Amino acid sequence: MPKASDHQVSSWFSTSFRVRYQESDQMGVVYHANYLNWFEIGRTEMIRQLGFTYRAMEEEGILLPVVDLDIQYKSPAHYDDLVTVFTRITTFTPLRIHYEYEVRRLNEEERELLVSLANGAGELPGDKLVTGATRHVWVNRSWRPARLDKSVPKLYDALRSSLLGRKE
Repeated sequence: MPKASDHQVSSWFSTSFRVRYQESDQMGVVYHANYLNWFEIGRTEMIRQLGFTYRAMEEEGILLPVVDLDIQYKSPAHYDDLVTVFTRITTFTPLRIHYEYEVRRLNEEERELLVSLANGAGELPGDKLVTGATRHVWVNRSWRPARLDKSVPKLYDALRSSLLGRKE
């Protein structure tokens, strides 16, 4: 059985929503820090799609702080745009997890293409707005490194299966 490593990348997971008025300035342009919140929405929903929640992880005594962040702005999102946050795992070990993100503006037709992404088919749809990555370390409530495979083995197995392209 292959071991999850730095060289494997999971399938894209996606979550879509409309830009809210509160996220934009007077010109209707999304304030740059909101994309960081959207990255969090992407990874939270990815974990949820794998059958877990951040709340359940924390109840098990495991935390996942961000230790590094990269972000590149390509084009602004605007109030009322339909945006999709695409999220995937790029590195996964019992102690670390790294995510990659693409925020894209989609029209209704492009949104329908999301179904084909579940199988890993094709290029991501829509206009690329922002790309980025976050790196995280699994820690316990004392903020000491914690091995996920020992702390929450079901979550470890689900994430590993996602990387290996299997749904369990």
